[in-house]
Amino acid sequence: MHEWIWTYEGYDPARERLREALCTLGNGYFCTRGAAPECTADETHYPGTYAAGCYNRLTSSVAGRQVENEDMVNLPNWLPLRFRMHTADGDAPWFTPDSPALREHRQRLDLRAGTLERNLRYVAEDGRGLTVRQLRLVHMADPHLALLRTQFTAEGWSGDIDVEAALDGSVTNSGVSRYRQLNGNHLVHVNAGDGEPDTVWLRCRTTTSDIRIGMAARTVAQGGSDDERAHTAHEPLRSVQLLRLSLSAGATRTVDKTVALHTSHDPAISDPLHAAVDRVRRAPGFEALLESHRTAWRQLWRRGELDVPGEAGSILRLHLFHVLQTLSPHTADLDVGVPARGLHGEAYRGHIFWDELFVLPYLNLHFPEVSRALLMYRYRRLEPARLLARDAGHSGAMYPWQSGSDGREETQELHLNPRSGRWLPDHSRLQHHVGSAIAYNVWQYCEGSGDAEFLHTKGAEMLTQIARFWAGFATYDEELERYRIRGVVGPDEYHDAYPDSVEPGLDDNAYTNVTAAWVLARALEVVRELPEPRRRELYERTSLDRGELARWDDVSRRLYVPFHAGVISQFHGYGDLAELDWDGLRARHGDIRRLDRVLEAEDDTVNRYQASKQADVLMLGYLFSPTELGGLFKRLGYDLDDDTWHRTVDYYLKRTSHGSTLSGLVHGWVLARVRREDAWTYCREALEGDIADLQGGTTEEGVHLGAMAGTLDLVQRGLTGMDTRGGALWFDPVPSPELSEYGFSIRYHGNWGVRVRMRPGELHIGVPASHESPIEVRLSDRAVTVEPGESRLLMLPEE
Repeated sequence: MHEWIWTYEGYDPARERLREALCTLGNGYFCTRGAAPECTADETHYPGTYAAGCYNRLTSSVAGRQVENEDMVNLPNWLPLRFRMHTADGDAPWFTPDSPALREHRQRLDLRAGTLERNLRYVAEDGRGLTVRQLRLVHMADPHLALLRTQFTAEGWSGDIDVEAALDGSVTNSGVSRYRQLNGNHLVHVNAGDGEPDTVWLRCRTTTSDIRIGMAARTVAQGGSDDERAHTAHEPLRSVQLLRLSLSAGATRTVDKTVALHTSHDPAISDPLHAAVDRVRRAPGFEALLESHRTAWRQLWRRGELDVPGEAGSILRLHLFHVLQTLSPHTADLDVGVPARGLHGEAYRGHIFWDELFVLPYLNLHFPEVSRALLMYRYRRLEPARLLARDAGHSGAMYPWQSGSDGREETQELHLNPRSGRWLPDHSRLQHHVGSAIAYNVWQYCEGSGDAEFLHTKGAEMLTQIARFWAGFATYDEELERYRIRGVVGPDEYHDAYPDSVEPGLDDNAYTNVTAAWVLARALEVVRELPEPRRRELYERTSLDRGELARWDDVSRRLYVPFHAGVISQFHGYGDLAELDWDGLRARHGDIRRLDRVLEAEDDTVNRYQASKQADVLMLGYLFSPTELGGLFKRLGYDLDDDTWHRTVDYYLKRTSHGSTLSGLVHGWVLARVRREDAWTYCREALEGDIADLQGGTTEEGVHLGAMAGTLDLVQRGLTGMDTRGGALWFDPVPSPELSEYGFSIRYHGNWGVRVRMRPGELHIGVPASHESPIEVRLSDRAVTVEPGESRLLMLPEE
């Protein structure tokens, strides 16, 4: 591992799919897994190409039921390029990494340049050696282009090799083993053809969503004769080009394959196939494409500048690389959300959950135009969320736990436990706290970007409808003299019902109730501070009245938060559950992160125990600073002092299995302010979650985008205590011996490239020269104004 280069030496079939996910290349419009171009999908390899927002719905027969699922579609594979020694009878075997001919194998992922390089060496049965070097990119400047350069060198012999390049439309969605009982045939009407010299094309469409896909490839052998031009040999589902290259001993021959991809979702085109063929025809050569691609990446790295030393810095750069490949400035032009597993694989079917809660805080301060687009995805689905609430008998907007193309609830009704082989009911759609996450993101985006126009229009409408949902969903308990929110599931998905209950759902999940109170308070604040003409419009548009605002205020102050044993209860009755025999389970099963599957396979359930999948109550310490969290509880009529919070943190630390990659991140964040000597253990787990595949085989199905972005934000806001609040940048740093000096740049209220650097006892902040307003910086003991063109060194207050 180099500062900017991730190198994988040797070929390891057992780890190949993990490497494919971690070596994915993309540009925010589409991504392609780092699969070997000479291999097709099997148990070892899984080439996959996914375009943002490209979904399709299919019905499957599962466990005697008809089940409908919407999936992010695996598009035609543009990678295929295989090669072999030429023989007169044409029956020489094609070289693949799985063949005994492989002698050397190395992959280099260059984060700075956004390229993946493969170096291979094969030795045929007759002893002739062939060295192969491949370089690929998914173009960051032109989001519809990709490029594969393959170079062949004969070792001490001269002769011919056969090269076959193809566009493969026979692909299915089969990358996740537990989904294989489901229908994965999303593409129909696959047609292949050719037009311009050296160019072939493939077109198809999705079965239900009727998205038309056009793909074209130009394959050229550099410096070859007319006899070495590509010849077409189309198959029913594949567009194929064949070349025969003459090699001389020690000389290198090059084949460049340039590919264009369009779908009918694209603006400013008439037909995706015509657009793809025209784009690939006009595309410049390899050197020009590589240079413009590298330039685009240089610009992204400047905007996302991150200076963290050592191994942690290398991992953070990898995380930022994958975040930017999924959510780049190109994403700002699309109607898409934050897919939980990136555009890197088929886990969770490419759905959008609440992961933007961990992604947008980073993007807000670097690529606010991307954050705004992701919030627009939610705004465009505000009406479906209102219909979802209405159909369930509620008011306001009830956003779905899993979202896809059109905003309906996409959470599956059944899920498979691979340990037991049983299909089980899935109640995670009761995680209505996703609405609070959307409201939080609206507020955080507007605070960080200064985008008052969005807050006063679309943001205010979303906040109003989400607040209306919570105010209506809460019921008054005469005995407690408080409002309660019943029948929900919190972030801890392992608890979805009370023991032996036939009805799913839990009462008074603390995280849900406190964040609902926050939403109501923020919505009140926004409505009251709107310019009068806009406030009148909002009242008219949403039928809002003063009586409803009074209800919001009342609920926001009197929501019930349960406690037991001197700590915040995860939900009402949590303290009455049995304690789990953690040591016994670990002795029997080893890794018990997926505690739900382990216990269900033993005919037991987590619902009986004080055991959590991930941070639930402790999520409150992730979202809110200590001062803000204390203020929220005070508004609710509870005293949350440091001792109570610290006891709460310790209590749940002992009872959490960390079955989510988000768990280590949140625990590290919270512990940095509670017990910092233990914080780095969890920070390291968050950093290594995907590169070490700590969840055991899940990363190969797609990276965990929320955890990756969350680690970036851990440095940006978690350790610095940086908060965008009230038109100022607030800092409350926590010392971290493992990361004592680091820096980054942000974009804040129109000021580009604001540099922040932390050293022990020091904060350095520099604002580039511009015509923007000065930045107000607030520490716990003072406020300082930093003018554009000015740099300030601020000594931090003593602890």
